[in-house]
Amino acid sequence: MSLIPYAGIAFLWFIGVIRSRLGDQEDKLFATAFLGSGLLFVAMLFSAAAVTGAILDLYARSPRVSTDDARLASALVGSLLGTFGIRMAAVFTLVVTNFGRRAAVIPTWLVVIGYGTALALLFAPPRTAWATLLFPAWVFLLSVNILMSSGPRHPAEVSDEDGPTWAGGTTPAG
Repeated sequence: MSLIPYAGIAFLWFIGVIRSRLGDQEDKLFATAFLGSGLLFVAMLFSAAAVTGAILDLYARSPRVSTDDARLASALVGSLLGTFGIRMAAVFTLVVTNFGRRAAVIPTWLVVIGYGTALALLFAPPRTAWATLLFPAWVFLLSVNILMSSGPRHPAEVSDEDGPTWAGGTTPAG
């Protein structure tokens, strides 16, 4: 439970990294769907963690917590993450993948994985255990791709007009 806030902070940092990579190419539709779904996902993650933490705290104080309370907390967490959070993760994945494809800043293999992940998250039955692992796996792959493709460049090769680079050393402008 103590690591959940750090996971949310890391995800917000990830959103910032993607926005910095996009630069001036970020349009209003993309920004709205991207930021909205990302922030809603983090809000649902934090809400589910708060409910889980509250029921665990109640149980620690009095082991006689009713099963109805535990069922309610479980249903609430399942709805927040397993139904709504997964759908927001799907929208986030779909928007980032689509922009990455259009701007040619994400390699084709990662675009295919991104679309597959988004569709699986969007249409997976609620509270599907395997679906909850797809989003972090996709974020991990995209993060590794960003880190590998934006290694340090020699200072003489960088001018003031150069933007950030992404997949294969290309700038978001192409």
